[in-house]
Amino acid sequence: MAEFVRDVMTPGVVAVRPDASLVEAAQLMRAQNIGDVVVADGQQVVGMLTDRDIAVRAVADGADPLAVSVRTVCTPNPLVVAPDDPVTAAVALMREHAVRRLPVVEAGLPVGIVSLGDLAEAQDPQSALADISRAEPDARGTT
Repeated sequence: MAEFVRDVMTPGVVAVRPDASLVEAAQLMRAQNIGDVVVADGQQVVGMLTDRDIAVRAVADGADPLAVSVRTVCTPNPLVVAPDDPVTAAVALMREHAVRRLPVVEAGLPVGIVSLGDLAEAQDPQSALADISRAEPDARGTT
């Protein structure tokens, strides 16, 4: 079993500026085949934005995704972990705060993401969640 966050995280970060439009963020998610982006002001993590945030916090309310900024919809000041934190600490944070992913930050810079899927693959590779996390999205781009 993996001991540290660095052993289970997805390395690399796809980031978007807080003043970017939701359309820009959604297009970036589509291009990268991901469902979330780190919101960064310069090198500092200031939020997390998911495809669900866009749908539920903006589109469902009739907001214009071209006019609404990422800052308006993202979860501000997300909980973060470090690569050298124990996996158990990441699991405890996710459980306590009911979050599905955490940015991994080292020396103030985002270096990866750890998700429930990453943890499932590391801790129980035969689980349904691990299988789903490894699967490619279907041809329509849905997950």
